[in-house]
Amino acid sequence: PVPPLFAMTLFSIGHSNLDAAPFIARLQEHGVTALADVRSHPYSRFLPHFNRAALHKCLVDAWIQYVFLGQELGARPEDPDCYQDGKAIYERIAATERFKLGLQRLRRGLERYNVAIMCAEQDPLTCHRAILVCQPLRRESFPIHHILKTGELESHFDLETRMLDRYQFRYAEQGLPSHAQLSLLVPEQPLRSREDCLQEAYRIHGQQVAYVEPEVVRVHFTLADAPI
Repeated sequence: PVPPLFAMTLFSIGHSNLDAAPFIARLQEHGVTALADVRSHPYSRFLPHFNRAALHKCLVDAWIQYVFLGQELGARPEDPDCYQDGKAIYERIAATERFKLGLQRLRRGLERYNVAIMCAEQDPLTCHRAILVCQPLRRESFPIHHILKTGELESHFDLETRMLDRYQFRYAEQGLPSHAQLSLLVPEQPLRSREDCLQEAYRIHGQQVAYVEPEVVRVHFTLADAPI
């Protein structure tokens, strides 16, 4: 395998509709030595090689460690307090002790391995692995890279730039003056920092990609919570 860009790097990958062999090859290409499965439900109806037991065996055969962290770092927690009107709220999930424990396990793993966190979505920008799990880790000492379906890497910084561009945020670090005149009729207004824009972009985008419970499930919880 090609050596990784850095020692002790955090990667992310989505299994999408890949076969097992090219998926393993993507990990080996970038020197991944451990995979953390962050799917809340580690099963695939149409791709059984990504079911938890089958995936575990494939990884072990390729000398890659496997750990299931879907209960700690999944996007569909069982705690009803993490939902509002049936939609998962990322800020509430991130505040739970279970989620914080999952991050600690990742940090400990990175002391020995190059870890890839795995979910199903092909594009990391549409997945909680980037928007929920990587967000609190983005300022730490290890680099974060997303393995795309092509096998190429996208840095987390570049992913954040894509997110900012999606919502048309403009910020001072773009080489623009610290004050920008939006029109002749509007006084000059200070541009926000990239970090300020990112905080809002994470909030907005998290609402866009968060899991929403099926209506039948929401009706069930409503009836269960109703007074007798």
